[in-house]
Amino acid sequence: MKTSVRIGCASAFWGDTSIAAKQLVDNTPLDYLVFDYLAEVTLSIMAGARLKNPDLGYATDFVSVLAPLLPAIADKHIKVVSNAGGMNAAKCAEEIRQNVQDAGLDLTVACIDGDDLMPQKSSLTGTREMFTDDLMPDSCISINAYLGAPAITQALVAGADIIVTGRVVDSAVVLAPLVHEFGWAWDDYDKLAQGSLAGHIIECGSQCTGGNFTDWQLLVNDYDHMGFPVIECYEDGHFVVSKPENCGGLVNQFTVGEQLLYEIGDPQLYRLPDVCCDFSQVTLEDCGTNQVHIKGAHGKPPGGNYKVSATWMDGYRCTASFLIGGRDAVKKGKVVADAILSRVNRMYIALGMPTFNQCDVEILGSECTYGEHARMQATREVVVKIAVRHDDRKALGLFSREIAQAATGMTPGMTGLVGGRPKASPCIRLFSFLYPKDHVTANLTIGDQTRVCDIPTDTIEPQSHPNTVTDTTDKISVDTVTVPLIYLAVARSGDKGDNVNVGVKARNPDYLPWLERALAPTRVSDYMKHLLDKNSRVTVYRLPGLGAFNILMENALGGGGIASLRIDPQGKAVAQQLLDMPVEVDADIAWRAESAYKELVNDNDTL
Repeated sequence: MKTSVRIGCASAFWGDTSIAAKQLVDNTPLDYLVFDYLAEVTLSIMAGARLKNPDLGYATDFVSVLAPLLPAIADKHIKVVSNAGGMNAAKCAEEIRQNVQDAGLDLTVACIDGDDLMPQKSSLTGTREMFTDDLMPDSCISINAYLGAPAITQALVAGADIIVTGRVVDSAVVLAPLVHEFGWAWDDYDKLAQGSLAGHIIECGSQCTGGNFTDWQLLVNDYDHMGFPVIECYEDGHFVVSKPENCGGLVNQFTVGEQLLYEIGDPQLYRLPDVCCDFSQVTLEDCGTNQVHIKGAHGKPPGGNYKVSATWMDGYRCTASFLIGGRDAVKKGKVVADAILSRVNRMYIALGMPTFNQCDVEILGSECTYGEHARMQATREVVVKIAVRHDDRKALGLFSREIAQAATGMTPGMTGLVGGRPKASPCIRLFSFLYPKDHVTANLTIGDQTRVCDIPTDTIEPQSHPNTVTDTTDKISVDTVTVPLIYLAVARSGDKGDNVNVGVKARNPDYLPWLERALAPTRVSDYMKHLLDKNSRVTVYRLPGLGAFNILMENALGGGGIASLRIDPQGKAVAQQLLDMPVEVDADIAWRAESAYKELVNDNDTL
């Protein structure tokens, strides 16, 4: 048994940089190289590709990136695990097998599938969405269970060197090697939680090594050669996050802390197929240059269900963008957008067609995403973004044709349709539900042999007693000064369907009481009300071990993903808005926080 296992992650999504895998293989010792490619919308895109061509439906990038590295991988005895198989894991594995053969190498390639539940679609009639209780629609184009680590572990036991899977939960590509190498039991939940946390930290690639970091000024000169993450994990589950030494980026408790908080919802009930994790007591400690030590995750039984994500067609969408310049650009943009929509709706009515299902206008450059907090109303240059939805694809062709007329028939200063005449595309929505594990078969194929994997199950459903922040009416007993949240904390945001998650980590433990007061649910709701609708709810969770809070804003993304017509459908910029939120603090803390932040920015602002 190894005393430690080193795992590097070379991909955060389908379309990530192609240089990361070579960087990791060439520049740092590794036992495993893992790739994460899948998101819910990615699977729907892959499903569509496979319908058009049965040889597609997987992440072709994985094949092209891995092929030239195969000799080095074999020479260094690095094993590879990836969910690049998407909707066609067998074809992806076949392509890799052929590349191995062409290179004259002796590497065993395994394929894991069974996550695709479309063949069972007829038996799912009456299934209800786990968040909204809506009935499953008939127009599903993909239905995939989030498989876990056991099938991957069984592939490793069988001698696989390269493992290609369909939809497995992102962190499973890291957890499985750890279970295999250390012999962890499937009911040793604390270790499984630590291993899953290791996977969660590195599954988004360089997002834990300085990418998307609040204090971006520290990394201006590093973005062109960002280092990708490596974890070194030990038998008891604790691990250290780092990156290759000769690459850019930054690994410290704040870059890693932002990633830990990323998209986790209730930190005491982070549900995965193999363990339900409690991250509320996790601690981070800088233990060397670009090294962070992590421990403190706890686990409990995951329950007897897989989470399943289905995607379904809800008509079509079309987005047009164009520049308007000159004085009163914002006002002109609004007038033009309203006129175009009004004209097209009148044309629909004249043709006996339904009007738009939904319209969304954003004047980019006017800080429209900030709602009432916008400051830029006098800019002389904006991009007008008009997004619409309709059940009829042909109707959106009419909308597309009517945009250009505004250049000669409406306000002055309009020029340049961004990307040319817009085209209609499917509006895809997410439908999530729980499904019994014993109704799903995970298959392992090595060579011409396929067998069903043994998947541990339990019937104990995980429970949470959330540690949440509540509103207070207590008055502050000292004189206060108002400072922006960014002086006191770092933050990152992301999505889960139509919900946005904002993780906020204090820069100093002394700031925590003031942050807790400022981030009370009603205060956050009031500040971010431009994102919320009548069905929205804000919950704020404490993470005492991390000195942080996790904010969950439900129904805040206009449908989320491809279903949303907004410019920020995944809530990636929401944290940037929240960091400008005014926070009342003691005068001494205000001075300390402002001085520290401005010193950090001024010392590192090289622009």
